[in-house]
Amino acid sequence: MKYRHAYHAGNFADVHKHVTLLALLAALKRKDKGFLYLETHAGRGAYDLSDSAPESAAGITRLAGADCVAEELRHYLARVGHLRRQRGAARLYPGSPWLAAGELRAQDRAVLIERLPAQARALEKSLAEFSGQRRVRVDSGDGYERLRAALPPTERRGLVFIDPPYEESRLDLQRAQTACLDALRRFPTGVVAIWYPIKDERTGAGWQAGLARDTGREMLLAELWLYPRDSRVALNGSGMLIVNPPYRMDESMRSWLAEMHRHLDAGHGGGSAIHRVAPGRVAPG
Repeated sequence: MKYRHAYHAGNFADVHKHVTLLALLAALKRKDKGFLYLETHAGRGAYDLSDSAPESAAGITRLAGADCVAEELRHYLARVGHLRRQRGAARLYPGSPWLAAGELRAQDRAVLIERLPAQARALEKSLAEFSGQRRVRVDSGDGYERLRAALPPTERRGLVFIDPPYEESRLDLQRAQTACLDALRRFPTGVVAIWYPIKDERTGAGWQAGLARDTGREMLLAELWLYPRDSRVALNGSGMLIVNPPYRMDESMRSWLAEMHRHLDAGHGGGSAIHRVAPGRVAPG
């Protein structure tokens, strides 16, 4: 699966991923003490949806046209709207670095890593508004290698967000698993969130089981799928695997994830689910 985010920006997986990210950051902000936000595959920061019109139409465009009730969905839509008004571009869509930077307080900081130098430069330009008021650093390099150098954070609190391109699905799943274990060895109490595609049920279930076994920590699986999970569509669904999830995160997610599915569902056999996995237990298939 050759992945170019500009062509997929704003699709249903981005909606799911970004609402979850904002909810995780909101949970960290319940305490006054600062935290580190570290992202391993940051991208360019903002995208023109003209390049992803068919996919964004079934994602952000559909959700923006809905009457959303959940606070988490409304906050996400407000952040998207803010970027568009600020830059006078009705088709602009924020990536996770821009969304995260906008949530940081004076005591928080972010390290955003992007492998491609041109994309890293575009990201710095996209985040220029935050440079004078928040501690946001863009690094160009291998996100997995830089992760090791950045942990543990001096704040002793933080969120590591791992979102690789999955151009080679099985290999990227293995790399994400290794990076998660590396992060937890250096930062045992940190929250680690991994986005993953739902394309093949057997591969996904085996990967989840391996992480559940190897981390030995509580995990939360939050999944949204718009097509049967083993169908031959390029992307059937979107998953977020969260290690060391914030307190009662699953309870707050249930209502807005179900609402998100109602707004995005196109009648192709989709659904949503949240599973809590006890330390060392095998994740449900």
